[in-house]
Amino acid sequence: MKTLRVPEATVTRLSIYSRFLERLDRNGITTVSSGEIAEGVGVSPAQVRKDLAYFGEFGTRGVGYNVKDLLKYTLKILGLDQEWALAIVGAGNLGFALCTYRGFNVRGFHIVGVFDNDPTRIGKRIGDLVVQPLTLFPEIAQKENIRIGVIAVPTSAAQEVADMMVKNGVEAVLNFAPVAINVPDEIEMRNVDLSVKLEILTFNLGFRNAQSL
Repeated sequence: MKTLRVPEATVTRLSIYSRFLERLDRNGITTVSSGEIAEGVGVSPAQVRKDLAYFGEFGTRGVGYNVKDLLKYTLKILGLDQEWALAIVGAGNLGFALCTYRGFNVRGFHIVGVFDNDPTRIGKRIGDLVVQPLTLFPEIAQKENIRIGVIAVPTSAAQEVADMMVKNGVEAVLNFAPVAINVPDEIEMRNVDLSVKLEILTFNLGFRNAQSL
């Protein structure tokens, strides 16, 4: 694999390509061209070829890509050829929705614990999981080798939860709290603010309407 720095947008598209390839594989399709991938995911064929070129040479000119092989390579590049243990802190409405989302297991993300400090939530069952007190996070993190943490708590508690995760060996954090969180440079950190995504939609809609006047 090449050692060039890969743009995050390329990694995002690679994830989309892998889902498209999974659908083709389920449907018994054995070969696919860059044009067919492009049409299936809404980008240009040149973009598909450029994205894949970061990771090596795939496919045969004039023939296309073997679907099973390319799917295997994309999953390996994304780190999805192994299972990842993750924990969710926050068992409110968002935490409940995340715990019951079946797509995680399909992609190799195994939720090994959900935690909260609210006594009314501790001990309740969410699917196959039982909400654990936050005080047990260090013990379970070590036992289950939790490497990914998901923050689904109110803004006021987010930094404290992130600090606790990092202290107990978590290497990557997905934060749903609408607040900036500070973590060490070696920790992979991504923020998901649903309000921001909605505001981008409303901006684009408003801009489009203004252009049509």
